Amino acid sequence: MPGSIFTFYSYKGGVGRSFALANIAVLLARWGHRVLCLDWDLEAPGLGDYFRPRLPARPSGGVVDLVDDFRQGRFRPEAHVQRLTDVGVLDLLAAGREDPGYVGQVQEIDWDRLYEDGFGEYLEQCREQWIAHYDFVLVDSRTGISDIGGICTAHLPDHLVLLFTANRQSILGAMDAARRADAARNLLPFDRARLTVMPVLSRFDNREEYDRSETWRRIVADETAELYRMWLDQTVEPATMARHLTLPYVSYWSFGEQLPVLSEQTPSADQIGFALETVAAVIACRLDRTDLLAENRDAYVAAVRTSRREFKYEVRVSIPRPLVGIANELVGALERRGVRVVKSLSGDRSLLARAEDDARHLCLLVDGKVSRWQSAEVELFLHRTLGQDRRVIPVLTTGTDAAGLPGYVGNLRYLRLSDARGPAGVARDLIGQLKGFTPLVEPDDDLDLPGLLGRAREAKLRASRWDLVDELVTALQPAVGSGDSGRTRDLATDLAIAIKSRSSNDDLHAAPPQVRQSIDWLLRTLDVRARTTTKPNHRKDLG
Repeated sequence: MPGSIFTFYSYKGGVGRSFALANIAVLLARWGHRVLCLDWDLEAPGLGDYFRPRLPARPSGGVVDLVDDFRQGRFRPEAHVQRLTDVGVLDLLAAGREDPGYVGQVQEIDWDRLYEDGFGEYLEQCREQWIAHYDFVLVDSRTGISDIGGICTAHLPDHLVLLFTANRQSILGAMDAARRADAARNLLPFDRARLTVMPVLSRFDNREEYDRSETWRRIVADETAELYRMWLDQTVEPATMARHLTLPYVSYWSFGEQLPVLSEQTPSADQIGFALETVAAVIACRLDRTDLLAENRDAYVAAVRTSRREFKYEVRVSIPRPLVGIANELVGALERRGVRVVKSLSGDRSLLARAEDDARHLCLLVDGKVSRWQSAEVELFLHRTLGQDRRVIPVLTTGTDAAGLPGYVGNLRYLRLSDARGPAGVARDLIGQLKGFTPLVEPDDDLDLPGLLGRAREAKLRASRWDLVDELVTALQPAVGSGDSGRTRDLATDLAIAIKSRSSNDDLHAAPPQVRQSIDWLLRTLDVRARTTTKPNHRKDLG
């Protein structure tokens, strides 16, 4: 999927636009995305100051050098990019060189003339390269209304992040700029979807003067309501989303160019990193699934945070203490099939203290009932799983009644340990479920169909009884092939009765060839998905 370009724009200065962009860029990169930042605030560049400790050197080129390259007939936008250290894939295209000649470069630029000469097409080529190489391109735009502002708000972006403070001049100026950008976008000679705009109330102090802050929240929600219609889930009120898209004023971070997201690793709700994570998560989702955000902010952010990262383990096996022996056999069987497994024993409090899971899926061994500890473990897992392909797969012991389990476990597709299907068989079927393979027929707690067919194949019966078995096995083929569990169960029950030998004389025969062939077909059909899981798996994980 091509990357997305988000322009950060504010009508007035002093709203924390560059601060928000720099911190959100760091979050996206730490979450596993490839990020490029463009400092297009050419008259007052400063984005690089936030990144300076992690830049390999002072910028030797930047946005203004794209203009020089265009004039010289060169196309090399990557030549002016610097990569930050220790924050993932995060690159910076600065405004330009940090030397006395920079001001002259900026003052010489005639944007109207450049576009007449074809700079728009050149910039479009740059844009195509950027979205091909990066997941997110974040553009820091100049404030106010200007030619540069038009490039940043109309030509380049897929989405516009509109930052403003709680005063009418800032709000109405930003709204007017958004309408201008949408109108200008319609005049572009390039194929573009309609511009979506995400309003962000910035530097908002609601710790004092609570009544006044709530009044201004309502004003902001009313004035910006039209911007949500293009992307907000219809079940979510704009006022609800506006609260999530608010960056608080924290005086400590107002001094200098700082990146609080690097020091606030797991921020609480009163820290600015908490709000920055929320906005970054909405951007990471490209303004989608806002219903999930409204329902559970923490789970929404957690899902985005882990969506691109590699899990250390593919499966966590949750073990009640009486089942340690069986669990070890199951873990061993999974490991022999190349699955990365980790065990969690009931009462292991270190699991609850972790900020993130290290396993993609949870296998829950249940012996009779779900323990209080396992309930907490499942709840924590589901809390961190919203919007991701991560699964809870219960494995029930022989005496465990699925109907008596809590709905969040009993309603899941489960596996059953039994005499006929031990830990090795469960491991095989567990891998099948994680890979998306499901049995052709629903498992039956009281009937092991492959085992029954195996017994039928080796039985010795009277010739007349083999005729009955032949009819039943022949009828089983379409029932199994179509996934008709009810019909399969009825026929299997009749087959179990039919293969019971009632004769003590010597007039007994092995299965006729045609019966053996029919049984073999059924066994291959039932086992085909499980056998597929034994092939080498070159994917990094099972999810």
